[in-house]
Order: sequence, then structure tokens, then C-alpha cells
Amino acid sequence: MSENNTDTVMGDSNPSTKITETPMNETPSSTTTTTATPQQPQQPQQPQPQQQPQQPPQQPQQPQQQQQQQQQLSTTVTETTPTTRIEEIKSVKSQRVATHSHIKGLGLLENGTASNIADGLVGQCKAREAAGIVTELIKSKKMAGKALLLAGPPGTGKTALALAISQELGTKVPFCPMVGSEVYSSEVKKTEILMENFRRSIGLRVKEIKEVYEGEVTEITPEETDNPLGGYGKTIAHVVIGLKTTKGTKQLKLDPTIYESIQKEKITVGDVIYIEANSGSVKRVGRSDFYATEHDLEAEEYVPLPKGEVFKKKDIIQDVTLHDLDLANAKPQGGQDIMSMMGQMMKPKKTEITEKLRLEINKIVNRYIEQGVAELVPGVLFIDEVHMLDIECFSYLNRALESTLAPIVVFATNRGNCVIKGTDNDIQSPHGIPVDLLDRLMIIRTLPYNYNEIVQILTIRASIENHKIDDEALMYLAEIGNTASLRYAIQLLTPASILSKTYSRPSITKEDIEEVASLFNDAKTSAKLLEQNKSKYLY
Repeated sequence: MSENNTDTVMGDSNPSTKITETPMNETPSSTTTTTATPQQPQQPQQPQPQQQPQQPPQQPQQPQQQQQQQQQLSTTVTETTPTTRIEEIKSVKSQRVATHSHIKGLGLLENGTASNIADGLVGQCKAREAAGIVTELIKSKKMAGKALLLAGPPGTGKTALALAISQELGTKVPFCPMVGSEVYSSEVKKTEILMENFRRSIGLRVKEIKEVYEGEVTEITPEETDNPLGGYGKTIAHVVIGLKTTKGTKQLKLDPTIYESIQKEKITVGDVIYIEANSGSVKRVGRSDFYATEHDLEAEEYVPLPKGEVFKKKDIIQDVTLHDLDLANAKPQGGQDIMSMMGQMMKPKKTEITEKLRLEINKIVNRYIEQGVAELVPGVLFIDEVHMLDIECFSYLNRALESTLAPIVVFATNRGNCVIKGTDNDIQSPHGIPVDLLDRLMIIRTLPYNYNEIVQILTIRASIENHKIDDEALMYLAEIGNTASLRYAIQLLTPASILSKTYSRPSITKEDIEEVASLFNDAKTSAKLLEQNKSKYLY
């Protein structure tokens, strides 16, 4: 007993153990007293007063200075360590800033009028109000097969308006953006790419009533039998699974193929699962919250015990697009022969989906809609730079817009009177679009921004990108945007911020903007320099 006592006393008398075991909320004075005690025997070893007689009063103050330094160190450790840990953890999502990250909607009031600054949009009130009417038509499903054209100079917010429409419609309505130059491919026809994007923009909401077994697993017992093919091996004849809910329990005798899916899902006793009665597919929902107290910290998702009976009928809603149905039916099912296996291993080339297959899928979709099983959700197909399409694509769009299954098509262009691509005689037309297709379009015009609107847009972009900018620098940058272009002014924000950090300034100043503007030229300045020095270039 005496040996044990001496061990504990020696462990307690060690000053280093006391320092490491003190919690962070203790006062600094307690830590300094324990650390200062082992330094007291060193006081007699002071030969310095004989060698340096002019400094005798400073020697006895050394322990006090050490205590003050230790108090400062302890206070800095207890105060700064938690704050630095919190500051180092940053959200990854907040660091991703795209061109239109600030667009949250159209910024309309309840009566449909647009406020000057709302939801990330500035100005363009008439265009936003017109887009709001189009959004209501899309929600009420009264604009299917119609098209919209956003026309205006570059940098006037055409793409921002289209993204605002998609934000207003929500995530359930399909929104498929594309550029006019995407249709030119060496593998697939132009009309095929257009039809693929058309089908991507049409959603189908399938309502299905499924019979499922749901509950907490209480037993998994695979029962083995002799291999019918002979040999010494055993095969699983069936598997017995016990499921428990708040109202009762059931034992299920299932096929061995379901046991394989159970092993793939890594299901154990205590997991909450559901098994579809028709298809036999098994899905693990999570771990039962009865086992939540097993560990203090675990990455497991705990779910409550399912209510009701083990066997129940569930309403399941699935959102798919017509293009998903096309791909699911176009992929050939691989066989067991060598050629089929080789075809699955090799990467298949991009092939076209036949029109016959699409017609068959349309028949099935129409039958589901008539039976009330499915609901058609026409989405939005946004084609930017529509003047890049040729005359073949425009004639195909005329027919595609008249079909029964057609989305809402939104075009955008920044061209005036220009040549229609693909015409031999160089036929000119407004916006590079044939006149017969223009008759089908509802045209929304966007106007250039004035000086005050450019100031507001730059303020929004600076706050989104976490840049601090002075008022003088903001006004000077708005003048650059007014004379050159808005896009050029927005692009100068990040280089100016890097310069201000290099010079250790708290915010972007006018000198930073001037230095960056001298380093990078805008399009108009570059064109002037090119015209002045055209003799120095090759062509």
C-alpha cells in the first residue's frame, strides 16, 4: 500500500503533469504559480552581483518578470487558439463565385412590377416585368410550344434574365442551357443535338403507388442447400429477414437474389430498410435511433423506427426527362456471349437515337398522362448566341415548336441586322434569324445600363466577391464601365484587390484601379491601338 501511495504522490508532485492537465478555463495565475515553484531553488546561484555591481536591484525582479511573461503567454494561448481554429474553417461553397452567382430571381413585387434593385438584378424594369409574365405563363402551362427572344447589346443582362427565370420556376422545372455553336459536331447531326436538348427540357412527373415492406431489421438468416449442379459447394436457397415497426413484426422468406443486394447495401441487424414487393429492390434508409447511444461520435445517420404496419403502400413521385427515357431504352441490354461483353468493355461512340424509338416513347408517355399516372412538366430550353445556328436548324425549330411535346424555348442574341448562317446568297435578317421564325417569337428588349446602375452592379459584385472598395475608387470604376464596358469594369475588381493586398491596404483605392487599368486594355482601346499600328502587324 505504501508503494502505491508513493507513486501517486510522485505523479502529483511533477509540475509538468499539472500544466498539461489544467483545463483552458482556469485562471492564468494558477498555472503560473505551479510553473514558478521549481525555479525557486535556483535563486542562490547568482554570481552576477559581484561581476556587475551596478545592477543589483534588477536581479530579484527576475521571477516577477518570468511570472508576467508566463501570464501573458497563458492568456494569449487561451484567447487566440479557439478564434484561429474557427477562422481557418471556411465554407467551400462561399469561395465559388461565378458570373451570375448574385442572381436570385426576377426581383418582382406582388403586383408584378419590378423594383429597381432586387434579387441581384439592377434596372431593366420593363424586361423583368415581361419575363415575370412569361414565368406565370410557364407555371400555368399555357406557353408550351412558344418561344421568347432576348435581344440587346452585349453586357445588358440577357443571360442574367434567363437564369432569373429559371430561379423563379424552381428546381422541379427542367432548365437546359446551350449555346448555338454546340450543334456543330462531327459525330452527330445538328438536328439530333437540337432534339436531344428539346427532350432534356421536357420533364415527366411519374406518380407511382408501390407496395413495400419497411422496418428495422431484427434477423438476417440465409438458409443453405446443396448445389444442384453437383460438387461440394453450398448455395443459398432463400433468406429469412425479420422486420419490426411500431405496430408489429413480420418474418419474410425472400429470394437469394435479394440476399445479394442486402450484402451490397451492407445491411446489418438494427438497420432500417425497405423492400419493394414488385421489383425486390432493397434500400437502406439508415440506422435505427435505438442504437444511437452506442458511440459518442459516429458518422452514421440515425432514423426513427417506422410507424404503421410492416407492409404498406407508398406514393412515390419520380421526376425524369424524356431524354432520360430515350437513353434508358436506347442502350442495348448486354448478353452473355463474347461479342456483347466486348461491346460493353469498349467505350461506345456517341450515337443517334432513332425517331421511331422516340415515337414509341411518346405513345407510352401519352398513355400514362391519359391514365393519370404521369404529369407532363414543360421546361425551358435556353439557346444563347442563336445567330450561330444555320438555316437548317431554323427550319427544324419551326417544326419542333409545333409538336405536342415541346418546351418553352428562350433565345438570346446581341446581333442587329446580319447574315443568316448557311444561306448561299448571304440573306440578311434582323438578329440573324429568318423572318418566319421571328413571327413566332415574343421579343424582350434589354437596354444599356446608365452610370448609376453600373455603380449599383459593381457594388453587388464587390460584396459577392468579398472585396472592400472605397467610394472614390467605385465611382472611378463606374466611369470606366460607362466609357468602356461593364464587363471590363467587373473584371478589374479582382486584380485591383490583389494589388491592394500587395500594398497592405485595407480596401481597393483609386490608385489600384488606375494601375490595373494601365496594365489591361479594354476592347475599344485595343481596337484603336490596332488601327493605329496596323502596319506593324502581319495581316
